[in-house]
Amino acid sequence: MGELGEAEEQGLATAVAAGTGLAGCHGGMADAFRASPLYQWMVGGQWVAHPDGVVEYEVEIVAPDDPITAGLDSFRVGSEQYYMHVDPSNEVLATTRFNGQYASWIKDVVMPVVWKRYYDQGRVFFASWGHVVSDFDVPEACEIVRRGLLWASK
Repeated sequence: MGELGEAEEQGLATAVAAGTGLAGCHGGMADAFRASPLYQWMVGGQWVAHPDGVVEYEVEIVAPDDPITAGLDSFRVGSEQYYMHVDPSNEVLATTRFNGQYASWIKDVVMPVVWKRYYDQGRVFFASWGHVVSDFDVPEACEIVRRGLLWASK
């Protein structure tokens, strides 16, 4: 989770706003710097919970024409299914649905799991899986992250 000092936070925000890409997965990006609202704003979301722990869940591609997800089908991944607070300005590329087994009040909640966005001139990409390295043995999961990293770096 770590802490982001004010100078570091401003340096990162300035770099991303000027066009430096920011991309990542899972807690390394969305559960980092909990005390930094500016960082969370850049990322476009913040982890809240994973009520089921590590489970197998469906990732549904909702933007099949986007270059990051084009040609890929929905798939299953075994990871922590992240419940998040998300920015409504995110361009959501894939979602998941909670089954409510471990938290009945979120049954059928559809949650973004992949998005891209801009922070001024900077491209930002996020995918929520990645708790275990085997998540990237799923070809679609690995390809989305690869494409997302490349998109953010342009």
